[in-house]
Amino acid sequence: MRFLPVSLTTLLVELQNLDETLALFASLQADPVDGIVEMVPAARTLMVRFQPEVITASELVAIIAGHDVSKALSASDQRVEIPVHYDGEDLADVAELTGLSVEEVIRRHTESIFTVAFCGFAPGFGYLVNGDPKLHVPRRKSPRTRIPAGSVALAGEFSGVYPQNSPGGWQIIGTTPVKMWDLDRNPPALFQPGYQVRFIDLAHVPASYHLPPTRQIMQAPARDVTEGVALKVLEAPMPALIQDLGRFGQTGQGVSSSGALDQGAFKAANRIVGNPLNTPCLEVTLGGFCFEITGRTVMALTGASCPLQIETHDGTSIPHSTYQPVSLEAGDKVRLGFAVSGARSYLSFRGGIDAAMALGSAATDTLAVVGPEALVAGSVVGIGGVAERLLPVSLEEQPAFKHPIAGEEVVLDVVMGPRTDWFTHKGIETLFSQSWTVTPQSNRVGVRLAGDTPLERIDSRELPSEGTATGAIQVPHSGQPVLFLADHPLTGGYPVIATVAEYHLDLAGQMPVNAKVRFRPITQFNEIEPAAR
Repeated sequence: MRFLPVSLTTLLVELQNLDETLALFASLQADPVDGIVEMVPAARTLMVRFQPEVITASELVAIIAGHDVSKALSASDQRVEIPVHYDGEDLADVAELTGLSVEEVIRRHTESIFTVAFCGFAPGFGYLVNGDPKLHVPRRKSPRTRIPAGSVALAGEFSGVYPQNSPGGWQIIGTTPVKMWDLDRNPPALFQPGYQVRFIDLAHVPASYHLPPTRQIMQAPARDVTEGVALKVLEAPMPALIQDLGRFGQTGQGVSSSGALDQGAFKAANRIVGNPLNTPCLEVTLGGFCFEITGRTVMALTGASCPLQIETHDGTSIPHSTYQPVSLEAGDKVRLGFAVSGARSYLSFRGGIDAAMALGSAATDTLAVVGPEALVAGSVVGIGGVAERLLPVSLEEQPAFKHPIAGEEVVLDVVMGPRTDWFTHKGIETLFSQSWTVTPQSNRVGVRLAGDTPLERIDSRELPSEGTATGAIQVPHSGQPVLFLADHPLTGGYPVIATVAEYHLDLAGQMPVNAKVRFRPITQFNEIEPAAR
């Protein structure tokens, strides 16, 4: 085993193959280690998040190194059939790469009995192994920005089905009408680790063949607002999202934690109105949001600095400060100006927003399509439903840091690893020596950065899919890095040169388009050595 640093709270265990990875994962599940919070298995690695106040990285490495990874796991007897139209736009390219005819590619794919090794990248995206070795093909050199839901694809030793529209670099060989991810199903992911999977060619099935039942991908349903206080959205240049501190314990289905990008501002918003810290709030991007309230309540605005005006029912306009409790009466209109600095603001209401829970959280995950629907002009949502455990309002809150503006340089501390050694010395120097610009293609999944000089890799070899942490700086073949935020995929196939330190993640979530970013290393890249036992 190799033990590689990811962040101050995460490490990556590199093993010889998938069998060893799954054996270690099963062993740690059977014999839990105090301090391990989460594990993400992948092709040849196990990403482990831990509590450094409970166990140090070197102590954890010493324990993990003593586990037996020689015992192969047996597959489940659960089998799933996936009907496929073999009409993928990369089918001819796959045939050329493998030296097979198109017909032979299809035959070998349908005759294989795959096993779901693990889930990642997107909710319900199962990495399928044990297919025909002749179908092992590399990812596309240039990933697509959008692959349709239901696309059946190949990459390396894996086959898989995209559960929803998403970017990706796999080779598409067909499509299926079956839904891979459905919140109206328990569990939502059709593929579960250990399941066996067989693909059926719809061009050669008898007329009596019946397609498996399909369902629509569902979001958490909105609650009816028939009584009590409600918020009516009047203007929303960008949809507002309901967020809490995040969704945990769902990595086995490929679901990341999501949650508020600036957790400090989110918690401050709840303290100001006297809510428990994890009470759902609205996350507003770049301001310009306007709503009307139907009853008496107390609100607060934190995070990105937006001018705040309250228009009372008699037409009076009153300016208010952020980071202070604001009393509202029925008929009041609240108008946020566009953000002067920062990118995301948080609106809290005493008693919280009445949001339906999905997989244990009210957070809206934009990649997973999990959680309450986004609020747009015309949306109505109830507030004040959390009556228990309310506290006095807080008058002492302040922003935790100065919010950046476009053109201003932000310095983010980074932990080197886990794949720093995939880059040349020049590439590593480039990461720190130049300023990177936040591009308009950035979102809650990740901040896309642009620099004059791309990051130089040692070679262009494929990286088997492995776990990624929030704050990971992933580098595709273009050499222009992507900084993963809260809605990032659990696994990725491009090397991560470094990861933003946890204490700077809130700041990263507040960077507006055209802000400048400079990375500052706080560690050197070295494998983690076990502590003496």
